[in-house]
Amino acid sequence: MMEKKDLLSLTLAEIEELLVSMDEKKFRGKQIFQWINKGIKDFDEMTNLSKALRDKLEEHTYITNIKIEEKLVSSIDGTIKYLFLLDDYNIIEGVVMKYNHGLTACISTQVGCAMGCSFCASTLEGLVRNLRAGEMIDQILTMQNDIGDRISNIVLMGSGEPLNNFDETINFLNIINDKNGLNIGNRHITLSTSGLVPQIKALADLQIPINLAISLHAPNDELRRKTMPIAKKYSIKELIDSCRYYIDKTSRRITFEYALIKGVNDGQKDANELSTLLKGMLCHVNLIPVNSVEERGYKKPSIEAIKSFQQVLKKSGIEATVRREMGSDINAACGQLRRKHLQNQQK
Repeated sequence: MMEKKDLLSLTLAEIEELLVSMDEKKFRGKQIFQWINKGIKDFDEMTNLSKALRDKLEEHTYITNIKIEEKLVSSIDGTIKYLFLLDDYNIIEGVVMKYNHGLTACISTQVGCAMGCSFCASTLEGLVRNLRAGEMIDQILTMQNDIGDRISNIVLMGSGEPLNNFDETINFLNIINDKNGLNIGNRHITLSTSGLVPQIKALADLQIPINLAISLHAPNDELRRKTMPIAKKYSIKELIDSCRYYIDKTSRRITFEYALIKGVNDGQKDANELSTLLKGMLCHVNLIPVNSVEERGYKKPSIEAIKSFQQVLKKSGIEATVRREMGSDINAACGQLRRKHLQNQQK
């Protein structure tokens, strides 16, 4: 028997192809695609389809349907943190942040993460599995349904390394960008990677004009290898070369994420070295005062140290901003809530 397909993981063209293979009219694909991207989970609610077609869909396909396991709302800034329960009982996280320009959803691309970055809680339990494109889409649909408002910006920055789940992530980008679906433009989507060099080049070759954010977190290989295992595989030179290739192919500015850790990578020497590394590039540096991860013993630098680091970059002509902390009272940083949930289950 044919394995059931997850409709939410299929592009419009793939749904049309599936219908033709089922001896149905191709134009029905658009109707089905529109229904599922509105968040409809029950085939019987697809009122413009015949009963016979709905029965066929029931037999050969399914629609991803993640559930909200836990929801926390920040009393400081209205940030909403979700724990989602997948159909195989795995848990992932998502966050909705309210900005003046609209709602931004931060979603997960994997259950857990294999990258092992020492300042991130997502990776402490390792990688469980990749998410399907439909499970990424459904995080957004579930959030929209819960808050009753449209999400206008997406960041692939929750649990997981998007480029380590390359095919499904690209599939997700194609689906979400479709005008018949959620219709979220590429320029409203940011993909954050720890720096998988071949995949950055492969993404550049596709020329999808999304925003690319690179988790750099150190100005040299020695320091980067201490906090990011991926740095043992790809040097900073290789990473920067792949970023230049990306800029050249897409004409898009790259954001370098730099988590400031007290006494580790927040000194004037580090700031000067980072300035030299990035000078003249079409880039922007996002300074992130580190979230304390109990297991790692990392601490946030003082406000003075953060400002001083920022000034060094600015004097070198590199645009640098300090990320505003969102939802600090609800552990909104990625991985923290899921980890707490898993620990409670083990008790």
